[in-house]
Amino acid sequence: MSAKPKRPEAEAGATESESSEPAAAADDAVEAALAELQAKADENWDLYLRAAAEVDNVRKRAVRDVENAHKFALENFGRELLAVVDSLEIGLSTAESADVEAMRQGGEATCKLLKGTLERFNIVELDPEGEPFDPEFHEAMSMMPSAKVEPGSVLTVVQKGYAMNGRLLRPARVIVAAEPPETGVGE
Repeated sequence: MSAKPKRPEAEAGATESESSEPAAAADDAVEAALAELQAKADENWDLYLRAAAEVDNVRKRAVRDVENAHKFALENFGRELLAVVDSLEIGLSTAESADVEAMRQGGEATCKLLKGTLERFNIVELDPEGEPFDPEFHEAMSMMPSAKVEPGSVLTVVQKGYAMNGRLLRPARVIVAAEPPETGVGE
């Protein structure tokens, strides 16, 4: 049995340090990559938290806007109606000293002011006299024979109707024309 010659300690130490240098370099590279990935994860987490906070803020703002819209939806309409109220109050305060013609003119002016306010808020008047009867927008009070308009048409408007943005607020109350009674030929 021949024994292998032993290496000198200096050679053995040199070999171990040479082989541990690539391992240490690999460990450093892994740690650097891990640190880089951790930094990227931290950055993404921060972006996620900011996005979640922004979504929450948008949701809260939308809820607040809807609440305010419900709360103050009629604010502009109410403000516009104040001019009509003022006009009526002035007319009533001068009623004792005004003549009938002045009162009529004041009433007409107030009515015109009110109708203008309604139009600005897309509230339209339904005055269907002479038009075909439409049960979606008209309420028939009765039928009356008439030779003036076609049967099934509105003969008389008892009360005007109103619609807002195409949606019925109140139907027009009407009297609908019926066939006129037949008269005898030989009479």
